[in-house]
Amino acid sequence: MQMEMSKGYDVLRKEVPAGKLDSVSYQSKTVGNARKALVYTPPGFNKKKKYPVLYLLHGIGGDEKEWLKGGNPQLILDNLLAEKKIEPMIVVMPNGRAMKDDRAVGNIMAPDKVEAFATFEKDLLNDLIPFVEKKYPVLTDREHRAIAGLSMGSGQSLNFGLGNLDKFAWVGGFSSAPNTKKPEELMPNPEEAKKKLKLLFISCGDNDRLITFSKRTHDYMFEHDVPHVYYLEPGVHDFKVWKNGLYMFSQFLFKPVDVASLPKYTILGTPAATNIRNTQYPQILPDNRVVFRTKAPQAQKVQVDLGKKYEMVKDTAGFWSVTTDSIGEGFHYYSLLIDGVALADPASETFYGMGRMASGIEIPFRGGGYYAMRDVPHGDIRIQKFFSKASNAWREMYVYTPPGYDKSTEKYPVLYLLHGGGEDQRGWATQGKTNLILDNLIADGKAKPMIIAMMDGNPGSPMGPGSMATAGDGFLKAFESELKMGAIPFVETNFHVQADAAHRALAGLSMGGIQTLYAGVKNTDMFSSLGVFSSGWFANNDALSKPHYDFAKENAATINKNLRNFWISMGGEEDIAYKNCKIMLSKYDELGVKYQYSEYRGGHTWPVWRHDLHGFAQLVFK
Repeated sequence: MQMEMSKGYDVLRKEVPAGKLDSVSYQSKTVGNARKALVYTPPGFNKKKKYPVLYLLHGIGGDEKEWLKGGNPQLILDNLLAEKKIEPMIVVMPNGRAMKDDRAVGNIMAPDKVEAFATFEKDLLNDLIPFVEKKYPVLTDREHRAIAGLSMGSGQSLNFGLGNLDKFAWVGGFSSAPNTKKPEELMPNPEEAKKKLKLLFISCGDNDRLITFSKRTHDYMFEHDVPHVYYLEPGVHDFKVWKNGLYMFSQFLFKPVDVASLPKYTILGTPAATNIRNTQYPQILPDNRVVFRTKAPQAQKVQVDLGKKYEMVKDTAGFWSVTTDSIGEGFHYYSLLIDGVALADPASETFYGMGRMASGIEIPFRGGGYYAMRDVPHGDIRIQKFFSKASNAWREMYVYTPPGYDKSTEKYPVLYLLHGGGEDQRGWATQGKTNLILDNLIADGKAKPMIIAMMDGNPGSPMGPGSMATAGDGFLKAFESELKMGAIPFVETNFHVQADAAHRALAGLSMGGIQTLYAGVKNTDMFSSLGVFSSGWFANNDALSKPHYDFAKENAATINKNLRNFWISMGGEEDIAYKNCKIMLSKYDELGVKYQYSEYRGGHTWPVWRHDLHGFAQLVFK
């Protein structure tokens, strides 16, 4: 299938057989008078044959003739049929304003006229469909009945189609208007809908001011794994987009649907959530390929480095672009390589990672609802400067305080949360979405309200990723001092906290996991829970790991007694720390150290660590 309608496809071609347009009148019990509709019958229409039916709805300022005047639907359908791209079908274009005076005159936004668009659901189901099925030779089962529309009619199509899946198996919405119900109302039972729905098609122009209604519907369908087309194209709220919507949608109708291919059907992607304000690129396509675009007219060579390097191609205006392979869900660092120099993308937010400021891109994650922005009470992230006696220097930490903290006299437990190599105290707050994870857990009653102190785990010069493998324990000793003499005293002096082991926890990812093992296992009199995410003692660094195992052997009983939770998690076999962790767990088994193990596939990445925090936060302080 072509990805968009060719120019001139909606004009009369003399060599193409023409369908017929009739104006019909039907009696509406809903409204209490006769109402009009236009009906298209395909070329070669045969009363002895039975046809499927598409109900095609207009916008708020139109009537049954709006499609005819602005879109030439009959010519589009004639041309598609001549090329055998669609099934022969009857198309009914009704007046979707179900009231006695249904003309598009006066104040089209008047409350009674807007209400009439909702009333049309009853008119459609009880009056129009029975009329069509009596007057025309049509197939009357849901599998042969489709509904689609533009703007207000798109909202009607989604509302009526998804709300009556016993009547419609094919639903299309082109540039949905604000009358579109919230997705959870459109589809309260996604699993049941998946079984009944043959196709849901959502399209919109990228510069349409109403695009948020299409996008929120798409986001919900994506989150609930409902197969659908989300088709974005360059355009606004006009017939160029709507004609193309009809062109694309009609080619799917009344045929077997290849569900796996649906994410391919779009021209444009969705701007990434990590883009700066209103920048259009990077764009994420529905199959998670990413389109990058940047302007560098004087450059000789430009690449995108996402772990894998992609060669960009320059156009005559000096813009370089590339479409990547499908990228894994969740957060990724990336850089632009311009003539060999790694730079942050000016179109994207930057994050401290990889030992420097780098661009980041968030690929939509179907299971990411637990860190979505929800309408729940929200806590705060506070940036705190403090003077540390351990390092005799000013330090910084990010502190999450739960909803209601400032008005409460309650004393809270504290989780000290550590980042990985090449990152700093900003990591858990920005890349990790700690505040949203905790806000949602606390609102759902799944976690205790707590303070989270996100420390800078880099005493002195920051450690780069992987450099821990050959490090001595001086780095870890410095961290332990910073924790005990700097961070904990500052938090317990300046925040309402319960200053005892039962109400302290320590956790970290990767390098922060090693720091947790080093400082936490030695000090179980200070912590009741330890969380080790994507980490483990290095199997090839005996000087670093042997003292730890010797201590654990001598103190196994104390460790087991003091720790309510010793939670160790990995990102599956693709996690770079997986083998070291498995060797460490075997050693703990041998030494009699008790722990809980969790595995969540995703490698050594932020989606895994967000998931780890979500799990660990539900265990601590209970």
